[in-house]
Amino acid sequence: MGKSLLIVESPSKAKTIQQYLNNEYNVLASYGHVRDLIPKNGAVEPEHDFKMHYSVIERNQKHVDKIIQLAKKADHIYLATDPDREGEAIAWHIQNLIQSTPGCSDKPCDRLVFYQITKKAVNEALKSPRKIEMSLVNAQQARRALDYLVGFNLSPLLWKKIRRGLSAGRVQSPALKMIVEREEEIRNFVSQEYWKISTEHTKENITFSAKLTKYNDEKIDTLTVKNEAQANDIVKAVEEASQGELKIESIVEKERKRNPPPPYTTSTLQQDAVRKLGFSASRTMRIAQQLYEGVKTDQGQTGLITYMRTDSVQLGNEAISQARDYIEQKLGKDYLPDKPRTFKTKTKNAQEAHEAIRPTDFTRTPDSVSRFLDKDQFKLYRLIWQRALASQTESATLDTVAVDLVAKAVATFRANGSTIRHPGYLKVYEEGQDDKKTSVLDEKNLLPKLSKGESIAIDKLNSEQHFTEPPARFNEATLVKHLEELGIGRPSTYTSIISTLLDREYVEKNEQKRFCPTDVGEVVCGFLNNHFDKYVEYGFTASLEDKLDAVSRGEIEWVPLMTDFWSPFHTQIEAVGGTVQRSEVTQETIDEKCPKCNKDLYIKLGKRGKFIGCSGYPECDYTSNIDGSTEPETPELVDRKCPECDSELVYKHGKYGKFIGCSAYPDCKHIESLNQPTDTGVLCPECKEKNILKRFSRRGKVFYGCQGYPKCKYAIWNEPINKTCPSCEWPIMTKKITKKAGEQIICPACKHEVTE
Repeated sequence: MGKSLLIVESPSKAKTIQQYLNNEYNVLASYGHVRDLIPKNGAVEPEHDFKMHYSVIERNQKHVDKIIQLAKKADHIYLATDPDREGEAIAWHIQNLIQSTPGCSDKPCDRLVFYQITKKAVNEALKSPRKIEMSLVNAQQARRALDYLVGFNLSPLLWKKIRRGLSAGRVQSPALKMIVEREEEIRNFVSQEYWKISTEHTKENITFSAKLTKYNDEKIDTLTVKNEAQANDIVKAVEEASQGELKIESIVEKERKRNPPPPYTTSTLQQDAVRKLGFSASRTMRIAQQLYEGVKTDQGQTGLITYMRTDSVQLGNEAISQARDYIEQKLGKDYLPDKPRTFKTKTKNAQEAHEAIRPTDFTRTPDSVSRFLDKDQFKLYRLIWQRALASQTESATLDTVAVDLVAKAVATFRANGSTIRHPGYLKVYEEGQDDKKTSVLDEKNLLPKLSKGESIAIDKLNSEQHFTEPPARFNEATLVKHLEELGIGRPSTYTSIISTLLDREYVEKNEQKRFCPTDVGEVVCGFLNNHFDKYVEYGFTASLEDKLDAVSRGEIEWVPLMTDFWSPFHTQIEAVGGTVQRSEVTQETIDEKCPKCNKDLYIKLGKRGKFIGCSGYPECDYTSNIDGSTEPETPELVDRKCPECDSELVYKHGKYGKFIGCSAYPDCKHIESLNQPTDTGVLCPECKEKNILKRFSRRGKVFYGCQGYPKCKYAIWNEPINKTCPSCEWPIMTKKITKKAGEQIICPACKHEVTE
């Protein structure tokens, strides 16, 4: 009798689960997706009910072969891929591959679902297997087909109308629109001057301030006092009316409750990790995956958190009970609410079957597992543990006081004070905030004992000049938050949206790690806004997400959804392709004449971004940068000839620094990097034919890629070494060096780390 075969997605997850099960099971990893659409036109056939053509992903062929090999011997097959649509689709693909193998057509394949990798969760799942839910698979297939059809039809159009190599995405394009629109807001923003007027006072060695709230019976808002002259008039009037002191007109004391936030969803975890830890969304999800799949502890491989792709804010009854026990025992009864807390999700169509992200065991405190975690894992686990525990802790209680101080009938000033009577959940955790919002703990502002009718001396009467500021650019936290609020994307897609925009160089991060659109990004966005406005409109994208959710719930069929999208989209592709001229997209007219030939000047899009060029090109070659500066007339010679056309090679300056180019450009487009590739001596694990070379990206960043490019596209960021991974047997490992962790030896395939 053969062993049962249990298939998961990652090798570390397989390793954790294998130790939970006896010898009746073989646990294998699929290494993510096993099949994808064939990478060429025709992979989706709209004319045949959107029939989709799949092929095994080349890099995972050997893993598929191993799965098939053991499936032939197995009595039963369990598909335990991740508990979401993507995982359901992977399970369906694996089942198809197995059952299409001769001799395996009748092999029983069952689906297992668990949201945490613990022995109890795995064994309970084995007691209640189910069949694959095709509604979930169809929702994923529809999403993949939509993305494919948009990409394979819009991208060639961008090549034709803007430049080669560009691409557009169904969800990434609305995200790009957000970033571009925010940039336009900033450019168009007109700063306004305003003045703040306040007083300072001291009593009982406590100094406090009060700000002007009313003047001559007029309420003072932020922009009421517009200039220095107006501010000086008010100060002078207050000085005359007050004679150096203000009288206390009223004192209002209140008790304020502050409730804890819910436990993390995918998006709130990503947002808080950006704010509190400085992690990118992709880094956050990579570390969360490690905590979910299991780390080596003194109890063996142990999953520390529940599944990290979820939009639910609920905890299960068992977790709530455990959290309340911990709070009562460790913090005290006055930190325990009378009854368990529940939360309502703000996300439309949230997948409530999942729990929120939480520790698998609240008694596993961050300190108790710190020795098993690296620094990043510890920081993220502590954040998840604190937030989940805080969600079941008592509210914080603050005592607030508002004191109005008057200068006769001329002006009213207000002083606000607060103290924390009971910290409640703040003893465990405080939520991070975006863009200059203050901490609750920083709100503590002591006022001395004051009495109504009392007069208090003015130490200082201040008037300060300020200017309104434009809206802040998006960082990863605020972009994810905005995407979620508009219903664009889902928990599994936020990181890919961001990485795609960066990889396509449609946006870049400034020194403050905030997104700025590139010139190319703005031109692409403008083209899509002008000709495909429906498809980048936020409401349309969110509505399509809702319909995909409805497919996943079995409420609507996926083929009619595809038809409704494809017919008008394809018509628009054909219309734009035939009528829109490239010049309409890539250049803007400006009211200036060429200093060389007196013809009109345009702002054009070139390889290095936007520049000013003459409409008389190529007869007139005048160009200048947007700021008006021009290129040097005599470029520096390299002292050798172009290998393609025998013209002089010259040093040029591009968007990513200095490079070598042919002086005969644009007739000859030969270019060379100043950083030449060097051989690492490590054989490429993908093609097994060529070595891996140390190369430099266009931005000057070091990476390692196969010498056989473009035939073999294998590439990694870290230095390869000739060492086989002991976990997944990948032929190479990589050397990663960071300031915090020092040198690490990591497998590029399964992320297994070797301690040497």
